[in-house]
Amino acid sequence: MRSILTPVNIKFLLNGLGLTLYIAVITIVLSLALGVVLAVMRNSSIKVLNKISVIYIELFRNTPLLLWILAMRFLVRIGAVNSGILALTLFTASIIAEIVRGGLNSIKVGQYEAAYSQGFSEVQVLAHIILPQAIRNMMPSLLSQFVTVIKDTSFLWATGIEELTGRGMILMGSFVTSDQVFMLFIILSLTYFVINFILSSIIRSQQFKFATS
Repeated sequence: MRSILTPVNIKFLLNGLGLTLYIAVITIVLSLALGVVLAVMRNSSIKVLNKISVIYIELFRNTPLLLWILAMRFLVRIGAVNSGILALTLFTASIIAEIVRGGLNSIKVGQYEAAYSQGFSEVQVLAHIILPQAIRNMMPSLLSQFVTVIKDTSFLWATGIEELTGRGMILMGSFVTSDQVFMLFIILSLTYFVINFILSSIIRSQQFKFATS
């Protein structure tokens, strides 16, 4: 254990953790924005927008994330980290789009009709009336997906990105015994667990708050 948790190794892994969280946060922000747009497009009465959204969502939801990570890394020349963020964003947006669409569809049709009768435009109805209510319904699912994004960053080590798992793989190459490798896996697992457990606890508290309010 001591041979693994040296100051140099700890700093090395913490830097990887920092990159993991950076990628996750950027991915969450971008995929949330894109997911909302896709959800609105899918609910749109304009058939072209609806079809584009359906094709996008079904394409990404029915193909492996790792495939897109590899494709973006080798087909798009924007750097390893940026290509990883792009792949995660495109993939995650398709899932968030369905979550947001479910939230939008949970609002009764009468609220749309009442807003339109008052002269609100479609954009105004979504921005001021529907989305604020829908967010309440979709928040637990969105937070759960954000936890998944943090775990999904571990796939990026396959393209040489030195996030937490990637740096763990690098350290593994310097160990010679199975006990050291096993302990390293435990350390990586516990790190992911602690971060995601904290976020999951927040999710549960939010779910309880929504259920009692």
